[in-house]
Amino acid sequence: MIPKTVQERYNKLKETINRYRRLYHVYDKEEISQAALDSLKHELSNLEKEYPSIIAPDSPSQRVAGEPLPFFRKVRHKVAQWSFNDAFSLEEMREFDARVKRFMRDSYGEFPVEYVCELKIDGLKIVLEYEKGLLKVAATRGDGEVGEDVTNNIRTIESVPLSLTRPIDIVVEGEVWMSSKNLDALNKEREKNGEPLFANPRNAAAGGIRQLDPSVAAKRKLDVFIYDVAKTSEKYPGTQNEELEYLRELGFKVNPHHVLAKNIDEVIKYWEEWKQKGRHQGYWIDGVVAKVNEKKYEQALGYTGKAPRFAIAFKFPAEQVTTVVTDIVLQIGRTGVLTPVAHLEPVSVAGSVVSRATLHNEDEIKRLDVRVGDTVVLQKAGDVIPDIVRVLTEMRTGKEKPFSFPKHVPACGEGGAIERIPGQAAWRCVSKNSYAQFKRKLYHFVGKHCFDIDGMGPKIVDALLDSGLIATYGDIFSLKRGDLLALPRFAEKSVDNLLLAIEKSKTIQLPKFITALSIPHVGEETAYLLAEHFKTLQELQNASKEQLDKIDGIGGIMSQSIQEWFSEKENKKILNHLLTHVKIRTSARGDSSPAAFSEALAKDGRGGVSSGRKIRKLFGLTFVLTGTLSKMSREEAKEKIRANGGDVSSSVSARTDYVVAGENPGSKYQEAQKLGVKILNEAEFEALTGR
Repeated sequence: MIPKTVQERYNKLKETINRYRRLYHVYDKEEISQAALDSLKHELSNLEKEYPSIIAPDSPSQRVAGEPLPFFRKVRHKVAQWSFNDAFSLEEMREFDARVKRFMRDSYGEFPVEYVCELKIDGLKIVLEYEKGLLKVAATRGDGEVGEDVTNNIRTIESVPLSLTRPIDIVVEGEVWMSSKNLDALNKEREKNGEPLFANPRNAAAGGIRQLDPSVAAKRKLDVFIYDVAKTSEKYPGTQNEELEYLRELGFKVNPHHVLAKNIDEVIKYWEEWKQKGRHQGYWIDGVVAKVNEKKYEQALGYTGKAPRFAIAFKFPAEQVTTVVTDIVLQIGRTGVLTPVAHLEPVSVAGSVVSRATLHNEDEIKRLDVRVGDTVVLQKAGDVIPDIVRVLTEMRTGKEKPFSFPKHVPACGEGGAIERIPGQAAWRCVSKNSYAQFKRKLYHFVGKHCFDIDGMGPKIVDALLDSGLIATYGDIFSLKRGDLLALPRFAEKSVDNLLLAIEKSKTIQLPKFITALSIPHVGEETAYLLAEHFKTLQELQNASKEQLDKIDGIGGIMSQSIQEWFSEKENKKILNHLLTHVKIRTSARGDSSPAAFSEALAKDGRGGVSSGRKIRKLFGLTFVLTGTLSKMSREEAKEKIRANGGDVSSSVSARTDYVVAGENPGSKYQEAQKLGVKILNEAEFEALTGR
């Protein structure tokens, strides 16, 4: 039994501590000293030790709760989680504004659109769920539908309220971050302990939240900003501005640097302002988010498959840095093509440490005139791919060494002979059977776009090869538990997980199977064309060169390569062995069949009508991609086209409907101009596909 006076004292302590915590972390007001607040916490802690059953779920002591977990529980989000589309230029922001106005004009008539501008904090997205005002679950974003339960770790963050000012049910979204000051202190401690340093506060914050031991998260001294109400039992605020104030009233920490912009010019002005002073804040900012202010217009604009139409993230320019090329080495790909890679003095660019950058091919090396020992300008294209953009020739000392392709590369096997591919800038191994090349083929075979064997990365493949457990593709599917347990550093759980992943991968779609075979000149797009045309693997195996030549997008070199691959005795042996273990689904597109082109309207998770209606509006259209896209990878662009029912080809012909051109487009761009094929820039492509 807990004495009434003790319970009353405890309640007062809890409420008072939470009140001062809220004043300090949410409103930046320190009405009592930290020492005084610590004294209150100490008294509360003593009462909880004496009366363990008195501990309330929103007690300040529960910020570090429980023992380290063996794993994270999966949590299905009550509201689908979205990510913002990105803009990298003024033109793209004005295009976004034009799209919003066009939609609103069609629906509501002509009127001005206001935006709320908020800072885009570089941290880890978190979703908090409260029941009757008490924190129930905190989860990572995950894949947007399912995240990881990190409640115990989130409880360690002082700025996350364990109880709200009102006993309501609500789901909110925010960003967990670490201050630059705390990152410096953490890195000094890690350096002292001989541990690797964190390159940026985001990595440190994400690493802290994804620790199974909450005490590790507590030591990181993390913080949070809440910026969105996903669901509430109360009436929704009418505007984004009011929503931020609503969150603040409930006790959440909201970033104070948000403004109402009357038009897109004011949004751009806000971005220009923060582009300059963003680096001087205590937290990292990688851009500005602009949201339509009126909630009813937000709901009307809705969502695409992955992002809201009513908001966009205007990213700051990619960071450029200088570093030195210490070496240029050749990397052997799965088809034997040699890719020159520049080794660099490690340097931090756009928040991550980079020590390598691809130089693509011999022509690119000549264009840049890059040499070993050169000082170069490095940037991340779209903040993703490390890219050497120029050489600072004025920094040369005369000791720099030009690079030229050697006559022999030992890793190519059988004498190491190499040759330049006729009509291309690429070099390749003459031998098709080198060990290095076979390893690359296996890496590709188990990868995401092929058999997608979760957990079987390059290190696992290397270990299996070195131990003699696999010598061909089919061997992967006959691995036994005892085989794997005999390998060093293979624990029972990891072995069971790997075997389960292998079992799941035994059924595969035909285009992915074709891609996995590493047939020279046959990439993912060609594999889809072949799968759709021939329907079964047997039909493809029996196809004549004439039949292959008739397929739009399959050139003479490809036809010859395909026929030669299937006719080679060794490949037949490999294929037959593989087919004893796997089952091929003959549908080339999975759910992209004509019958699936029209689906019912779905609810979007916020109670409104989803704009992600899958109408397959690109059905029958063929696209070719060239150049570098700034907002998405080429694979993402292909998936977007296929998801809308379109086809992707690797070459331009009179039957090509659109060529999508990114930065530095190649010969396909000129071919499209010659044939009169419509050329889309990235923004036009996004508008067509609905992003």
